[in-house]
Amino acid sequence: MINSAAQDFLQQAADLILSAEYFVAFTGAGISTPSGIPDFRSAGSGLWTQSDPLEVASLTAFRSHPERFFNWLRPLAQQIGSAQPNPAHLALAQLEQAKRLKAVITQNIDGLHQRAGSQKVIEVHGSMSTLKCPHCQAAYSTELYYQPFVIDNILPRCAKCQALLKPDITLFEEMLPTAAWENALEHSQAADCYMVIGSSLEVSPANGLPHLAYQNGAKIIISTLSPTYLDRKARLVIRADAAKTLPAIVERVIQGSSSVS
Repeated sequence: MINSAAQDFLQQAADLILSAEYFVAFTGAGISTPSGIPDFRSAGSGLWTQSDPLEVASLTAFRSHPERFFNWLRPLAQQIGSAQPNPAHLALAQLEQAKRLKAVITQNIDGLHQRAGSQKVIEVHGSMSTLKCPHCQAAYSTELYYQPFVIDNILPRCAKCQALLKPDITLFEEMLPTAAWENALEHSQAADCYMVIGSSLEVSPANGLPHLAYQNGAKIIISTLSPTYLDRKARLVIRADAAKTLPAIVERVIQGSSSVS
């Protein structure tokens, strides 16, 4: 049950989206936690509260201690493989289908936006859906290696040269994927309304994209459970589970679009 004060916030968000000509969503781990995928920084449950990221999720770890890297990756891969898009992912896909959303820029590697039906998804931290050989550059679908890896603990190896395959995710010590980053910059600069969903905005350089949008005149909506550095500059801050609030916002946007047309 959404109380009257919350209803007002949801309507304000819908009105901002309805008045926008170039609306962009920026998502972080918090949009996927309702789907059963842990985030990285929450006290107790966050992945980085249980492991040192430089020891398990860095390029050095992959190269020097691959078993340690894959032991860390295995439970996360299993959680991603069994996860389903939640109402927040589905709501953004619906918003895109209604021609109200230009793009989703995501820090997530889980592919849930695409599985929900979103077409324009920019993955600035890469994706778990593909693997690449660091030696011969051969590319593979993760699906080919998923069951042997998560069930039988068989590490993924290149069919051509037998080198260990690296997931196409951005590890610590790596640069962000160039094409995705440039695409994200373009959308952030063009946006006149920009919604941050489920991100604490602590990871650089991706956390600078919403501020870039703000500097270019975008109205900022923050929908996340934790405070962010951008809260004071936002037009609207919603402290609630996006899986509950985003569908309600999108419903109001769709209704508003229908009444206008």
